Parts: sequence; C-alpha cells; structure tokens
Amino acid sequence: MCICQRERSSCCAGTRKFRMRSVRQRKHNSTAKMAQEQQQETTQGEMEAGGVNCLAYDEAIMAQQDRIQQEIATSILLVSDRQELSVLQREYAAEDTIYQLKIKDLHKKYSYIRKTRPDGNCFYRAFGFSHLESLLEDSKELQRFKAVAAKSKLDLVNQGFTEFTIEDFHNTFMDLLELCEKQPGLSELLGSFRDQSVSDYIVVYLRLLTSGYLQREHGFFQHFIEGGRSVREFCQQEVEPMSKESDHIHIIALAQALNVSILVEYMDRGEGGTVNHHVFPEGSEPRVFLLYRPGHYDILYK
Repeated sequence: MCICQRERSSCCAGTRKFRMRSVRQRKHNSTAKMAQEQQQETTQGEMEAGGVNCLAYDEAIMAQQDRIQQEIATSILLVSDRQELSVLQREYAAEDTIYQLKIKDLHKKYSYIRKTRPDGNCFYRAFGFSHLESLLEDSKELQRFKAVAAKSKLDLVNQGFTEFTIEDFHNTFMDLLELCEKQPGLSELLGSFRDQSVSDYIVVYLRLLTSGYLQREHGFFQHFIEGGRSVREFCQQEVEPMSKESDHIHIIALAQALNVSILVEYMDRGEGGTVNHHVFPEGSEPRVFLLYRPGHYDILYK
C-alpha cells in the first residue's frame, strides 16, 4: 500500500473515531441535560410541595387556635362572679412555693377576685367592669366620668377617627353609663358585660380611647415604642385590634385618658414571696385594682 493510501486509510479511521467520539459526547451532553432538567423539575416539585406543606401547616395551626378560642369561649365567662381569693391557691400546685407565698401575700390586702376571660381583651374588660361597678355607689364620680366619656367621641373625631366608624361603640359605652345612672342591680351590669356584643363594643371603645391618647401625646410615648415604629403604627398594630394584649404603655394611656387611677398587682415567678404593685398614674389614689399574671388581668377586691 502506498503512502497516500495508508494516509487515506489512517485519515478515514481517524474520522470514524472522531465521529464516534462526537456521537458519544452528544449522547453524554444530552443525558446530562436531561438529568439536569429532571433535577430542576424535582427541586421545583419539592419546593411547590414544601409550599403546600407550609400552607397546610399554617392552616392547621390557625384551626387549632380557633378550636382553643372556642373552647375558652364555651367554658369561661367573659366576667365571672366574685370569688374568694383562696381559689387562686387551687390553681397552683402545693409545692409551687413561689406562687403559694405570693398568694398569701395578696391575702394581706385583698379578699376577693373576679376573673375575666383570657382572650387578649382582659385588661380592658377588667378595667371597664371594675370601674363601672364602682360607679354604682358613687354618683359624683359617675357624673364626672360620664362627661369625660361624652366628650371623648368629639376628641377622637378631631384627631382623625371616622365618626361613622366609632359612633356605635361610643353609643354603647354611653348607654351603659346611663344604665349605671338608674342604679341597677349588680346583676344587670354583669349581664351586660357577659353579653358578647355589648362587652366587645365596650372593649373596642376603650381601645380607641387608649389609641387616641397615645397619638395625642406621641412626643412622650414615642420613646417607649420599639422596632422603629411610629406611635400611629404601634396603635394600629398593638392597640386598636381586638385580642392584642396590653402592657404598661396601654395602662398609662387609658388611665390618663379617663383620669381614672389603676393599681396593678404583679404576680409572677420573680424572686421573693411578695407581690409588687404599680399605680397608674404614679401618686394617684387607685379606684381600680387589678391582678396581673403573665399575659392576663383579673379584678381584685379588698
């Protein structure tokens, strides 16, 4: 075989090898691409499934919370009858030394307790009932308080609250004060606060009054608000919505807005066997006495 033939033969063989390599490479690339696409589809499917699972989980949590709230609503009155303070001792184990000692300390100053439903509105409901109950035996304070309440709607409207929105809540609040003027039995006042629609309207209006005062005095309260929020944002998120729990800032604002002194006894797991209290505003003579346990307020009686 001549050199040219050998070269052509070698060239053809090389070409066949190159073509074979090219085919194998294309097959490899195609297989890799298919694997990559399958992986992407699997990942996307997992993400979508994960999203569905997260949504289902969130819905399950919300449903569970709704069931808990329904159980609370059917088993616990919005405002209970007045009870001996000793009922607190039965709520904690005998060996729970901290709470048992603090309950004994409470006994030195108080004899009775009236419980409220733990629904996030307990501070406003406890305050509302306690103060209106005291007005049944204090006509002078009733007239003062009624005048403040009557004017409060206009104050809120002047701040930018919509009159149409707040009118029904204000009317319900005033109707209850007019009921107090007629000196009804305690059972009538208690019945009103156990009526969900009436009781919640009272809570809403007290929340609006709290929000209004915070916003009027925003220069002072801004220093106590965390998270970079404005006072208005805080009120929209933490004061006005139902079921939002209350803290010092809410108590200060409501006490100042209505000029009603509130004493809160704080019973928690802090060291020592005594219960600490705080008066809002400081130095005033308390008319409303509340017991605070983490996340909840009840009414105290001497």
